[in-house]
Amino acid sequence: MTLEALRERTDALRTEIGRTVLGQDDIIDLLLIALFARGHVLLEGPPGTAKTLLARSFSAALALDFGRIQFTPDLMPGDVLGTSIFDFRTNAFVLTKGPVFSQVLLADEINRAPPKTQAALLQAMSERMVSIDGTDHSLGREFIVVATQNPIEQQGTYPLPEAQLDRFLFKLVIDFPPEDIEMAILRQHADKPLEAGMETATLSKVLDSATLEETRALVDSIILKDDILAYILRLIRATRQSSEIAFGASTRAADALASAARATAALNGRDYAIPDDVKRLFVPALRHRIVLGPAAEIEGRSPAQVLENILNQIEAPR
Repeated sequence: MTLEALRERTDALRTEIGRTVLGQDDIIDLLLIALFARGHVLLEGPPGTAKTLLARSFSAALALDFGRIQFTPDLMPGDVLGTSIFDFRTNAFVLTKGPVFSQVLLADEINRAPPKTQAALLQAMSERMVSIDGTDHSLGREFIVVATQNPIEQQGTYPLPEAQLDRFLFKLVIDFPPEDIEMAILRQHADKPLEAGMETATLSKVLDSATLEETRALVDSIILKDDILAYILRLIRATRQSSEIAFGASTRAADALASAARATAALNGRDYAIPDDVKRLFVPALRHRIVLGPAAEIEGRSPAQVLENILNQIEAPR
């Protein structure tokens, strides 16, 4: 796999996903960065902004196994992981695998499940394996979670704990599209029913497991010079020293930001990362990993605003 071949492949992925999801080019790019950097993604936005359609289109353009979990308040860990059922014909327990045994997992409305069920995904997201009845089961190197949540309706929801939020590489905020994009969406569906399954079924498979591994190997070879690593570290440590942040980003966040910077460089046809790669990723990679202090909350400041302020204060290497 060469950088030129990677660019052609990612252009094809953008084109396929863009056939069903309009006006979300930056979000699509960040999804691809997460895929190549082995990271999970949390999509947040109001209802009807194509979060689920985006996740389904993303998986439809990949020749990977797809699984979906619709999270509800009565969902149990066994509904996610699977369970061992006694088979009277063989006098032995047989594992019935849950939807987590897939390569691309859509965790729809993840904040509607109780903490016990949310925690069932912790090991899967961090180690790409699950433990059932004391036995470890691998989920494969390709495993990626694309989760969605609705920030508006909070009744009957369970906010994700910081430990689980830290497992997501990016938190991507999807808002209502501009007027021209919204008109294009209406025109697209003017003469046919709006059914996500029908739309994604027409997408071509662009990337398979073998090609994905080649791509990730190429991303791993991207050079991160010491000045870029030092810049990432200064930004991360600044979140711990800011008076507006009660709890700053972890070392895992720094490592995730570095991995994402490599993937960004590769997608842009470079074999080395630059400060602009880090700047672009800083907010989506950190907005869910910090806890604002009381003063910032009283002033109504968002995590993104606080992080942008840090980004402006820390000098980038030349």
